[in-house]
Amino acid sequence: MTTYCRIKNEKEGTLIVISAPSGTGKTTICKEILRKIGNLEYSISYTTRLPRKDEKDGREYFFVDEKTFKKMIDNKKFVEWANVHQNYYGTSKDFLNKALKNGKNVILEIDVQGGEKIKEIYPYSCMVFIAPPSFKTLKERLIARNKDSAKTIKLRLKNAKDELKYLPKYDYLVINENLNDAVSNVKNIILSQSCKIRKK
Repeated sequence: MTTYCRIKNEKEGTLIVISAPSGTGKTTICKEILRKIGNLEYSISYTTRLPRKDEKDGREYFFVDEKTFKKMIDNKKFVEWANVHQNYYGTSKDFLNKALKNGKNVILEIDVQGGEKIKEIYPYSCMVFIAPPSFKTLKERLIARNKDSAKTIKLRLKNAKDELKYLPKYDYLVINENLNDAVSNVKNIILSQSCKIRKK
């Protein structure tokens, strides 16, 4: 896929990329961050995955079928897209660019493949990786949330090991052993971005 690099205007907002293996708690952390920090927009991704029982279209994701998603790819509607866990996920180019141009800081909850592509296009992105304290804990959390089949859990655990290989591409690592501590750490990272010196 062809990519391009956007040059950040100092008046533009900052893009905060949050990545983590499934079951690590990134969605919960993002919800808490959005509640605690003002001037922060949440980028809602498109996906071909079926919604879970507690999810609503336009809140967690925009749920579309594969035909619609591929048409959006052809029409260059995504700034990035990837096939993850046998489903497609994509980030709206129009939403992201408009929010950043208007000075909004945008939090983007995305897989490591998408995170890598986002960093290429938006080099000033703040990259945060959230990890579980152990794979044993991750497995226990995946089972406890009761959202996936045993086959899917096995696949997510396998993918989690592969996702850890992307760590060197991230700016920060937060271990989610205690939710309140993890939220506090991510919040401080985001707030610190306004004081960061940009290296040309």
